[in-house]
Amino acid sequence: MASSARTALITGASAGLGACFARQLAQRGWRLVLTARRLDRLQALAAELTPQTQVACLALDLAEPGSPARLIELIDQHGWQIDMLVNNAGFGLPGDFLSHDWDTHESFLRLMLVHPTELAHRLLGGMCERGFGRIINVSSVAGLVPGTAGHTLYAASKSYLVKLSQSLALEHRHQGVYVSALCPGFTYTEFHDVNGTRPMASKMPRFMWMDADPVVAAGIEAVERGQIVCVPGWWNRFIYALVSWLPDSWALGLVDRRSKAFRKR
Repeated sequence: MASSARTALITGASAGLGACFARQLAQRGWRLVLTARRLDRLQALAAELTPQTQVACLALDLAEPGSPARLIELIDQHGWQIDMLVNNAGFGLPGDFLSHDWDTHESFLRLMLVHPTELAHRLLGGMCERGFGRIINVSSVAGLVPGTAGHTLYAASKSYLVKLSQSLALEHRHQGVYVSALCPGFTYTEFHDVNGTRPMASKMPRFMWMDADPVVAAGIEAVERGQIVCVPGWWNRFIYALVSWLPDSWALGLVDRRSKAFRKR
């Protein structure tokens, strides 16, 4: 991987938005370092994309302690230079706060909050030195609206990614490093299948859903133009605007009533 092309590291790249990021960045000429737990799916994606670009696959579970340091060590051993970080790895944890033990919550927070921050910290220095860098933190509309009963830590972790993105963007934009939080709503991926909420989610009206391709395209275009928070889709922007305009008590009540349709407790 010694050519002049820039290299993107994508976490959670084996499916869903991560795989879509890989395909779209490959089309744009980026070399790729893909990481996820499932090596077979990474290799299948790499085989698809290799005719377009260079692809490296690193199988790691980013919920495990020490995994970001190990990932960066593997990248450094190969002499690769990361110019874009897509913090995409994640999942939903259905149920009330007390329905899971603390070890489960701790693992969730490592994957969703601590380790994306660590990867940004470990890669930002090199980006600033080179005067170029891009970081996309895949957040959610859930991080922009009041919290719900059930899935207790999901919205909290996504809200953190928004605030982190805003701060890092303001700190480093004059060094050629752009940081953006991508905040999609309901998107056609495996997300709801994995967390067991597909039957509930399938009842939501079609106009509330987006395909993965336009979501990812919006995220890439947003970070390239320096847009810090990107909310793709007219419906998602409407919901965000509505709850921002309403008094807090009204917005919380509205979200509480509607969340029963898609939050599993």
